[in-house]
Amino acid sequence: MLFFDTNSWLIHKELRLEIEKLKLSKQFYQREISLDKVQIEKLSRPQAIEAFAREHYFFKRENEEVYVIDCDTI
Repeated sequence: MLFFDTNSWLIHKELRLEIEKLKLSKQFYQREISLDKVQIEKLSRPQAIEAFAREHYFFKRENEEVYVIDCDTI
């Protein structure tokens, strides 16, 4: 005899799959957090912050010109 109720095998299977997805998601976010902590450590010096801003946001000093060369168009 087989009964389907709120504690059925199908529900448990779905919940186990959901738990596995959440564990993978947790691992992903833990890796991202560790990478962000490394980045924060690197940017703890003012010189590193300036270098980061110049490389990623094209900041420049006074009386300085920045030329951006896009390699995709060449």
